[in-house]
Amino acid sequence: MEDLKKRKLDEAGNCDFTSKEELRFLIEPLAKPQLVDLLAKLGSQYPSIAEEIKSIASADPAHRKLFVRGLAWNTTSETLRAAFEEHGEIEEGAVIYDKVTGKSRGYGFITFKNMESTQQALRASSKLIDGRLAVCNLACEGLSGTSSAPDLSLRKLYIGSLSPEVTSEMLLNYFARHGEIEEGSVAYDRDTNESRGFGFVTYKTAEAAKKAIDDLEKALGGRNIIVKYADSNKGKTGQPPFPSGVVPMAALPMSTGYMQPGKSSGPPINYNYPQTVAPYSASPYPNPHTVPSPYPTQGQIPYPPVSAKKDQHGFPPTQPVGTNNYPYYYPKQ
Repeated sequence: MEDLKKRKLDEAGNCDFTSKEELRFLIEPLAKPQLVDLLAKLGSQYPSIAEEIKSIASADPAHRKLFVRGLAWNTTSETLRAAFEEHGEIEEGAVIYDKVTGKSRGYGFITFKNMESTQQALRASSKLIDGRLAVCNLACEGLSGTSSAPDLSLRKLYIGSLSPEVTSEMLLNYFARHGEIEEGSVAYDRDTNESRGFGFVTYKTAEAAKKAIDDLEKALGGRNIIVKYADSNKGKTGQPPFPSGVVPMAALPMSTGYMQPGKSSGPPINYNYPQTVAPYSASPYPNPHTVPSPYPTQGQIPYPPVSAKKDQHGFPPTQPVGTNNYPYYYPKQ
């Protein structure tokens, strides 16, 4: 038995360990999911590798910074940080204010000291702060975050005819019976902080939103409320709809340089004076008006005045006039 152990130790000592370059050559062709699984397995087995992974992942602030939207106008930076302290130590957190008015812009940022806290906060992305359901996502994903999902139009609802006494918390509690809510709030005036009489609710699934629309009971705060998809309020121009079967004709554009119908005064539209005229080019053919006549010209022949008399039939008489022995007749005036 002792000889077997000794032989195994000798064989291990004679083996060459794989170099770093050789390992890199083996790792490079691997796909990302394979590498993730490999590192996760090694990190769970070796604490030193786990600490190295955490250190590298937390080195970039972009992986630790959250964008928080849907904040109330009266939410301060201190209130925002207090709402996220449960997830871990915060490195930086602030509400963004307008430089001109000094009022909140309705969003802010939270940066944790490690990436683990950031991931924990993202798992509970919706958070009720000062009566409003704020939503967070990674700041590097942009300001829209989860709202850029392709099915947002089927999950976001417009709630109208709200009573001034209805708060965001009341609105969320009322619609939570249909499903889990991702985001929602009553719309408040930025200056007066009073309700504007409507709000929005975004569910996490399209099925929950449809249940809220199909629900026949739509009464909140002593009023019948309006519940419909938020996108149905977009694109309205205020023009009355055309009757069925009537195709609207587009307005014909006026050509440049022509007058508009019904307007007779003033120059044509977009008509600039003076116009530039192309120079006249000499024609290879002679102008017929400048060719000399082969016959001598004669002056006008004076005619003696005659009295206007009519014959028995009522027609003016004719009088022969001779010039150069060529008589011709003209009617008497």
